[in-house]
Amino acid sequence: MAPHQRVLLPFPLVFLLLLLLVVPPRADAWGKEGHIMVCKIAEKYLSEKAAAAVQALLPESAGGELSTVCPWADTVRWHYHWASPLHYVNTPQVCNFKYSRDCHNSRGQQGMCVVGAINNYTDQLYSYGQKTSYNLTESLMFLAHFVGDVHQPLHVGFEDDEGGNTITVHWYRRKANLHHVWDVSIIDTAIKDFYNKSMDTMVETLKMNLTDGWSDDITHWENCENKHATCANDYAIESIHYSCNYAYKDVEQGITLGDDYFFTRYPIVEKRLAQAGIRLALILNRIFDGDKADDIPLRVQ
Repeated sequence: MAPHQRVLLPFPLVFLLLLLLVVPPRADAWGKEGHIMVCKIAEKYLSEKAAAAVQALLPESAGGELSTVCPWADTVRWHYHWASPLHYVNTPQVCNFKYSRDCHNSRGQQGMCVVGAINNYTDQLYSYGQKTSYNLTESLMFLAHFVGDVHQPLHVGFEDDEGGNTITVHWYRRKANLHHVWDVSIIDTAIKDFYNKSMDTMVETLKMNLTDGWSDDITHWENCENKHATCANDYAIESIHYSCNYAYKDVEQGITLGDDYFFTRYPIVEKRLAQAGIRLALILNRIFDGDKADDIPLRVQ
């Protein structure tokens, strides 16, 4: 085709492309920064054996850093349509999570939610070092992403409002929806106001809190009765609790959320990012370091 030649698109396709340009995408996960921060924390708590396995599985484009690929699952949503429901789970307007009731997609297929996905990709990664038909590089990237997702409170929200996606609010002066506030806005505001617009500075602060202020909590965060798989079910129960008691609380359609909301909710966001990083490291250490991982407390490497 000559360089100057134009391709005429059929009308419906032209309309669809224009629609994609003017309609904001539905908020579906921690923003890119949130996922990167979760994985930067996790990287520091990987055992030597787990770190080596992660390095072996990472694509060359990752540059040897797990955090580089942690937003990946959001970038392939148009390609992997089936994966969309794996980023979240909704409850029927109740402040509790039950796997048998809630973990399914819109067609009722069981296990098609963020909790089922974490357990599934964990199970796939246990075949590392064996002959397998799984793409373990993708399994790792999905797992790292979904562990972050399940810790975002509104990824375990109410079905009627799609985890806060249909609740229109103003974040200070900017129009948003409640889900986007928790995915992106709270983190962006913190980075701008507290960390001189530096995500890396925020990450370093979270790491310092893990070795200082939260040091007594890490053992509790590590607790997991399911020694082979994960405790994703417990993490979802935590998230619906935070959704009800913090994310949804005192929020109604059209409300303006400002300093009062930010200063009382930001500590929850900070804590969930740190917990997600610690627990991702715990899962990966168990997968790649076997039973020894349960006998050795998580330590910064």
